[in-house]
Amino acid sequence: MSGVLILGAGGHAKVVADILLLQGSEVIGFLDDNQTLWGTNLFTLPILGGIDTFADFSPDGLVFGIGSNVIRKQMVSRLGDVAGKLWQSVVHPRATVAESAVLGYGTVVAAHAVINPGCTIGEHVIINTGATVDHDCVIESFAHIAPGVHLAGNVKIGEGTLVGIGSQAIPSCCVGAWSTVGAGSTVVGNIPSNVIAKGTPARWKEKP
Repeated sequence: MSGVLILGAGGHAKVVADILLLQGSEVIGFLDDNQTLWGTNLFTLPILGGIDTFADFSPDGLVFGIGSNVIRKQMVSRLGDVAGKLWQSVVHPRATVAESAVLGYGTVVAAHAVINPGCTIGEHVIINTGATVDHDCVIESFAHIAPGVHLAGNVKIGEGTLVGIGSQAIPSCCVGAWSTVGAGSTVVGNIPSNVIAKGTPARWKEKP
């Protein structure tokens, strides 16, 4: 069966499906481990079964419709090398991605997002609606740059970190791995790994 399978069948999966359809991609449907969803439709597309059944459909590509950074990383390990050959990046036709920017496989770039020259975006990253990533930023794998985030030039966001909706970072800041920047926060200095940072300026504390 030709086409792309979306792994996950929640709200983010609808966004991914919309992007794929606007790209003109053939979408087979969704896979989700919630058995109560099997045989139903989401966004006019079928929810076909559990995620581990992906190979039964012989897809041309796979993409996550899962917002959780932790779960995306767990799924990559769980699905292994067979899935690894199928991951594809998805870019909304109304997003702007500089020619010199590098996107890792499995990354999703939503509507009106901007990724400027010299940026390096890792694998299975979400650059969500209306987020802007200025020149020479580095966004490591499994991170999520939420809607309306603005990152100035030379910002580095570590693996698995969530930068919450409407937050911002001044030039050359570094946020470590698996941290959370709260909604509407302003990052004005470096933030370590595994912390929660919030406020303006953002202040951090260890995750519980």
